Amino acid sequence: METIPVIVDALSAQGRRNLAVRLVAEDGESLPAFDAGAHIDVHLANGLTRQYSIASAPHERDHYLLCVKREAASRGGSAYVHERLRVGDRLTVSLPRSLFGLQDGGHALLIAGGIGITPLLSMAETLERTGTPFELHYYVRERIDTAFKARWAAGFRHGAIHIHSSVDGDSPRDGLPDALRTPHDNRQLYLCGPEGFMQHVTQAAREFGWQPAAIHQEAFAPAVIEAAGDDEGFQVEVASTGQVFEVSCGRTIAAVLLEGGVSVPLSCEMGICGACLTPVLDGVVDHRDTVQSDAEKRAPNQQIALCCSRARTSRIVIDL
Repeated sequence: METIPVIVDALSAQGRRNLAVRLVAEDGESLPAFDAGAHIDVHLANGLTRQYSIASAPHERDHYLLCVKREAASRGGSAYVHERLRVGDRLTVSLPRSLFGLQDGGHALLIAGGIGITPLLSMAETLERTGTPFELHYYVRERIDTAFKARWAAGFRHGAIHIHSSVDGDSPRDGLPDALRTPHDNRQLYLCGPEGFMQHVTQAAREFGWQPAAIHQEAFAPAVIEAAGDDEGFQVEVASTGQVFEVSCGRTIAAVLLEGGVSVPLSCEMGICGACLTPVLDGVVDHRDTVQSDAEKRAPNQQIALCCSRARTSRIVIDL
């Protein structure tokens, strides 16, 4: 996978437990282009690779702006960024990729929960630049948790910004935006945040008459997906080499392949980023990712998230 050498140009607190990271190219040139909603893999000096959405405007190619929440149960990524990352540090990042882009259409409704604001800020910047009307609703626990306060204070000509604080009685369960209650053919809904937050908003949108094709979302935490039954072992065959590996109960396909010397593109390792999605040539997938839509999981041409999904058949053949 192609990587880009970058330098940490600035670090800034963005509300409680949020840290903005500004990255610039090591050679001082423009960074690769990206679309609003895109993310990059950041290769940290402690050997971890983590996926972060780009919050900056796509037309500003001199930097990428990320924002990382300090997770209480960090698996090492957010803890490293908050505790050890310093201005001047050199890192490598992947080329930007997107599974959560803006669609053609009129008015856009953006709804973020917590750190899910990062890709939606980039979308807001794009909509502002193109003169497309939008509403952005940003839900936080307390106002002290709000990231990018200076940007909201500056305002947008084409967008209305609404910040909702749960402790002030303005949580998603207390009430949702009026715009969610009035779907239109040319309106698109974009959601990003914790899985429970998005499930709640999505369910409400469907009840209000939104069509599935107009609802776009990206998770910032894995969903809890119940297995159909007790996990059983199965075989995975790599089509390009004919190698067959045994995946026992409690192990992931990705872990088994890596142990066997097969290169696997990994990032989140939780089924929320799509980095390890791999075409399936034969077999039935037990999908446990949250990056693919229900329609994609039912499509004739299947893809499997190697980091979390399993097989319902005794063997599955992957195009790797």
